[in-house]
Amino acid sequence: MGYERRFNDALLIKDKDRFTAYMQDDQPVKPANILNIVATNQGRRPLTQETPVAKPLSPAKVAELMEAGYVVVDARSSAEFGSGHIPGAYNVQMSSLEFEQRVGWVTPDDAPLVLVTNTAEEAQRCIFNMAFIALDSRVAGYLDGGMESWVEDGRHVEQVPQMDVIDLKKRLSENGLQVLDVRDKEEWEEGHIPQAHFMPYTSLVPQLDVPAQIDKLELSPEQSIAVTCATGKRSSTAISILRRNGFKHLYNVIGGMEAWEHAGYEMIDAEGNVCNI
Repeated sequence: MGYERRFNDALLIKDKDRFTAYMQDDQPVKPANILNIVATNQGRRPLTQETPVAKPLSPAKVAELMEAGYVVVDARSSAEFGSGHIPGAYNVQMSSLEFEQRVGWVTPDDAPLVLVTNTAEEAQRCIFNMAFIALDSRVAGYLDGGMESWVEDGRHVEQVPQMDVIDLKKRLSENGLQVLDVRDKEEWEEGHIPQAHFMPYTSLVPQLDVPAQIDKLELSPEQSIAVTCATGKRSSTAISILRRNGFKHLYNVIGGMEAWEHAGYEMIDAEGNVCNI
């Protein structure tokens, strides 16, 4: 204790305002689910004591709930999401080890949710995992029969074109294509595509002004944008958010920066130095 009081940078600050500024500097964005987390930790919103059960919903019911303000979370892979999804859906892949945290991060706080999966078993797995951070209570159910039932019911779908790194490299050399890297800051600084713009997907969240965040990048919504991350998962999540904010000409980079690096294409670090050749 004595050592810390003598040498800890934070404890050496005597002014209250400077101490507060020091402690708040460079902190990550609060997740949209923060109020839910705090309420759970304080016991005001208890965790589910029994195994939650996912309720099947017809396409007509899902459409009705969406009209009432329910938010769709598509938990399928980025490729499946790209091939056809419900307009306005967030893509948060259940294969991610951080699935429930990412759902809580990108969806508006306390927004009621509807899940899209391939099977009832997958929906049950999703809601079970979401119960660990008390998100299960927000889930009305899942689309019974998956996207196949939605299409068979004659309902509209949207798609996200997928772009491999070979095509990305070619399009960059021909100009006219913008690149957005949505990885974490540490990943970006270690190595990124020279022409890329940077904004972690965690900045594209409801508690921040998403259009204002995007304006900082000086990206044109009228031009095509290839979105990349490490593997193609977070980029698909970011695309689903950008779609909800008026961006239409978006491509998901298959395999992300891992595929770009494996192909031997140029990358630069935070200082602008080539770092992979």
